[in-house]
Amino acid sequence: MNAREFVSQFDHLIKKGRTLRPRKIPKRTRPWTPSKASKALIFSPHPDDECIVGGLALRLLREAKWNVVNVAVTLGSKKDRQPARRRELQNSCASLGFDLMVPREQGLEQITLKSCRQNRARWKSAVKIIAGILAGQRPHVIFVPHEHDGHPVHVGTHFLVMAALKMLPAGFTCHVVETEFWGPMTDPNLLVELSVADVADQVAALTCHTGEVRRNPYHARLPAWMVDNVRRGAELVGGQGGASPDFAFGTIYRLRKWSRSRLTEVRRGQRFLPCRANAGKLFE
Repeated sequence: MNAREFVSQFDHLIKKGRTLRPRKIPKRTRPWTPSKASKALIFSPHPDDECIVGGLALRLLREAKWNVVNVAVTLGSKKDRQPARRRELQNSCASLGFDLMVPREQGLEQITLKSCRQNRARWKSAVKIIAGILAGQRPHVIFVPHEHDGHPVHVGTHFLVMAALKMLPAGFTCHVVETEFWGPMTDPNLLVELSVADVADQVAALTCHTGEVRRNPYHARLPAWMVDNVRRGAELVGGQGGASPDFAFGTIYRLRKWSRSRLTEVRRGQRFLPCRANAGKLFE
């Protein structure tokens, strides 16, 4: 194979990927989890983020039998689309085996820093709702966008969840996994390998968001993004000049811990999580 053939196959796959259609969701898709299973909450700014950044959560569900709950912080800003986006989200979560929680039935509104400054009462109400979810669910791990994740609602979701954590008693602890999509992190500390099966299921779940992928077929580009994550993560996570892990697909995160009402660093020797390792061991 020469370089031209190599690149042309990428072009062909992306074009073919645009034709993917949502698969039929079986009635029983959720894997069995123990009654006292550890719990992970994904705080998703929009419907579809659970598919894009949820690779580690999917591995926790499958490998460690964790209970994963997607908290749909918003259902998007277009009110006429919210009922359809909720249905699409239900199908996506069912496809992945995630539970779904939607605050206030139709999600929260105006979750941006601009809104925080302009309408303090609405912001404080949203913070209280998220704090109630955290206190009630008592997760072992939460997933939340990092503070510079490009999109205003992603950034707003970060500060919303951080404000909610500060409302909880000092004894509340959990691991915090910060995610990226619209804006890359400059200081991530974890690169998680994803298998072909994992990525395929994430792409399939993303096709459930039919209204979104119709206007922008980003589901077809998700594997390429995960390939590039390995390129970036090899240097940013592993250190400049280090050997790249032999991963085809990966997702970049920043892992820290919420303890004594603040974020603290987690000291770990291993910064790459390969598929051969059980993802649950990461949090022991």
